[in-house]
Amino acid sequence: PEQAAAPATGGDIGNGSTDTMLLVHIGGWASGIPPTMVSLPRDSYVDIPGHGQDKINAAFAIGGAPLLTQTVEQATGLHLDHYAEVGFDGFAELVDAVGGVTMCPTEPISDPLAGIDLPAGCQELDGRSALGFVRTRATPRADLDRMLHQRAFMSALLHRAASPAVLLNPLRWYPMAHAVGGALTVDQGGHVWDLARLGWALHGDTVTTTVPIGDFTRSDSGSVVIWDREAARRLVAALAPDPPVPADVLNPVG
Repeated sequence: PEQAAAPATGGDIGNGSTDTMLLVHIGGWASGIPPTMVSLPRDSYVDIPGHGQDKINAAFAIGGAPLLTQTVEQATGLHLDHYAEVGFDGFAELVDAVGGVTMCPTEPISDPLAGIDLPAGCQELDGRSALGFVRTRATPRADLDRMLHQRAFMSALLHRAASPAVLLNPLRWYPMAHAVGGALTVDQGGHVWDLARLGWALHGDTVTTTVPIGDFTRSDSGSVVIWDREAARRLVAALAPDPPVPADVLNPVG
């Protein structure tokens, strides 16, 4: 309870729903195709294998990482090669280990539920503030801004982790490596080189988008997001064989 209170995560302790989901595609080294980072809205209304339709983030609460992976694979038609999971506390520790990350919100963000009161403009966020920044819905577009913040922060975090200020400073890279080892849960086939490849790929130019959204509506599960099936199909079809993602299915601002 004390750990949950410190970063203002709230909620129940235990195997809850996923807070954030990012699908990352990395092409072959010789493909010349930049990595693509796709936000999957946690309120996406999808079929959960064996459990009917529900919000996609419920899959983790029901069956943990295996069911979440199966649900994403079924919803997208893609095979997921690897899975990585980070908890709230691990996320905050990782940010602190690299010495903080600079972000530049265009408007002030005050959200007591997320434990933040940030002015507009560029500022360095420590672990607690960074966690609140990527989780807050206290902005005009709520979840859409939230996903934009998450992708922007992930890019900034990886730029910071790969910077000389961290890599050439043992007082930074050793705590970072220790934080990564303690913060991440990965699939059984995962290897440290997979994480290194992921970090190296994402610290450069990256295509960022949200899965195409068709509608916001209500269901037995509450307010849900319905994907634009045709645009989502074209996005997924582009990710599988490594061609460039069609520009008209990208939604980089959320």
